[in-house]
Amino acid sequence: MAALSSAPSSLTSKLRPVDLGGGVAGVRFLGTTAAFALTEREVVLVGAEQKRVAAHRGAILSVSGDAKRLLTGGDDGRVAATLADGTSETLFEQKGRWIDQVAAGSDGAVAFSAGKTAYFQPARGEAKSLDLPSTVGGLAFAPKGTRLAVAHYGGTTLWFPNAVAKPELLEWKGSHRGVLWHPEGRFVVTTMQEAALHGWRLPDGAHMRMSGYPSRVRSMAFTAGGRYLATSGSGEAILWPFASKEGPMGKQPTMLAPRDVRVSAVAAHPKEEVIACGYEDGLVLMVRISDAAEILLRAPDGQPVSAMAWRADGGALAIGTEGETGGLLEL
Repeated sequence: MAALSSAPSSLTSKLRPVDLGGGVAGVRFLGTTAAFALTEREVVLVGAEQKRVAAHRGAILSVSGDAKRLLTGGDDGRVAATLADGTSETLFEQKGRWIDQVAAGSDGAVAFSAGKTAYFQPARGEAKSLDLPSTVGGLAFAPKGTRLAVAHYGGTTLWFPNAVAKPELLEWKGSHRGVLWHPEGRFVVTTMQEAALHGWRLPDGAHMRMSGYPSRVRSMAFTAGGRYLATSGSGEAILWPFASKEGPMGKQPTMLAPRDVRVSAVAAHPKEEVIACGYEDGLVLMVRISDAAEILLRAPDGQPVSAMAWRADGGALAIGTEGETGGLLEL
């Protein structure tokens, strides 16, 4: 990445501080507008101007989205969609229930969960639901086609809502939380309640055990092209190799940006093999994988980084924390 090789060691002077007024549950870019979903009620839109949108009546529990809308699920039983112009609408409502997970499909479809039930709503057509053996821990659409990975206790279920075929269960003991597809659809990886990841090679169903973390992994992201899976949960960013058909088994992970403070969030650049690495003390580094070169993007301020997102062109990074401040960095 040209900017990384020629820029100074710090870009903190380019960081635009943002007063959010609450902790950040998740962040996405809607075009050039950064949409910060707070842990309570509001979405803060940061572009040329700053807008606050009352998307929920209580806590925001889950965040997803695409290039056009931010999806949020709340303890008010609502799935809301917020646009860059500040428009917000309720897409679904499950009265008396919590919306634990939301996911946005590439074709405008939406998935969400309440308790042990996952729901699927295509952009056009009939809504469908699937009952799981336990509370849904994570939802993710496959990169292509209408297929959902639903994480829960005991494994992950692959669900084809538009097919007659029975959902496929990928079994592994334990509580599975976040779930992520490889960009080529060849692997599915989950974060565990314990300090480990688990994955499956879909062509042959082989298991992939990724352990050795000192704390639970709460953030993970595949790099551009899917060569690496970057993860939090340690005093450095741990990157598992996924370039081969076998995945990471039998290979050592790459460890980048080591510090005495644990990584709390990672975000992969959309075009280059570069990651943003946020820490529990609020510091953010940009790191190039090929040579481990680092640039400081945000100085530590004691507020743990909770979420980050790159703009689609890779020219900006949005940073959210557990405190009341965030940041927007134009590169």
